[in-house]
Amino acid sequence: MHAPATERPTRSAHPKKAKTPVRKRADARLEARVTVEQKAQLQKAAELSGRSLSDFVVASAQENARRVLQQHEAIDLGRKGQIAFVSALLAPGKPNARLRKAAAIYRTRMGF
Repeated sequence: MHAPATERPTRSAHPKKAKTPVRKRADARLEARVTVEQKAQLQKAAELSGRSLSDFVVASAQENARRVLQQHEAIDLGRKGQIAFVSALLAPGKPNARLRKAAAIYRTRMGF
């Protein structure tokens, strides 16, 4: 598996030295309209974190994007849902007439 472009390690002269990330050149632009208050808040947060405003905004947006994508890619079940899911996998119900008909049509179309 390859690391994302912004986290690609550099070559190291010493194999046991920690590798530092290499940043890929940012060629795409992103613009946003914000209120004066929003910009002041973002600027203050960027300064407190030791980053430029642009770097802070991009890093914050990227972190939020990762979190949103992860939430949509993962299934989070409570204990009751976990039990129901595993039970359905271990003891699936019998196919009804509609499913049997769909399977027959599929087998015919696919030449099985």
